[in-house]
Amino acid sequence: MKFPPLVRGVLVRRYKRFLADVRVDGRTLTVHCPNTGSLLGCCEPGSPVWLRDDAKPTRKYPFTWVLVRAGGASGRALVCVDTSLPNRLAAEAIQAGRVPGLEGARLTRPEPAYVEGGRADLLLEDTAGSAVWVEVKSTTLARGRTALFPDAVTERGLRHLTRLAERVAAGDRAVQLFWVQRADCRTFAPAADIDPAYAEGLRTAAAAGVEVVALSGRIRTTGITAGQPLTLDPSCGSLASR
Repeated sequence: MKFPPLVRGVLVRRYKRFLADVRVDGRTLTVHCPNTGSLLGCCEPGSPVWLRDDAKPTRKYPFTWVLVRAGGASGRALVCVDTSLPNRLAAEAIQAGRVPGLEGARLTRPEPAYVEGGRADLLLEDTAGSAVWVEVKSTTLARGRTALFPDAVTERGLRHLTRLAERVAAGDRAVQLFWVQRADCRTFAPAADIDPAYAEGLRTAAAAGVEVVALSGRIRTTGITAGQPLTLDPSCGSLASR
């Protein structure tokens, strides 16, 4: 995925979930923040950020926050904060054969409806003809070289794990894919100290046969490509793979 030319600025503050103030060329702009999470570790004032110009007559805030250099002005990790991108990036990675366990799978439908209610992110068909339900979670939090999800309590994410397990019980395959929006991590683990219920739900889903995959993105100011699969921490549970 290629970005249009991005505008560089400096983060002043992030607030009201969907807004941030950014200094660009000596003036302060209010920009759209496309991320409902806490952005823990990714919204330190003074951090370099990059914005996309989405100027349209109907938009109150023309610019969208896309990237941040986590850790402030001296930080090294470039992180994508735009949660509208991972589903598309995951679909691209799957079609390119970059997602372990899903080589050769083809996308049959985006945002398919679950029989039990709600929607998944992707529905695939694998090389054996089995339906594969995929939930994609944008992951930005890291501690050291470990990527962590979630960065805030997520009841919605827990419901998604339940739906995936129900699809496995019905005879389909199901995959929880953590799209790690940074390239400085080597392992993945659930953030049990932030949301113990989600961490336990992930272990329960894995034990029920839900496949767990974490894939990093290679982030540049010009675009994003799929990186390497991350090693799953034992706290992810007994992982099922085919």
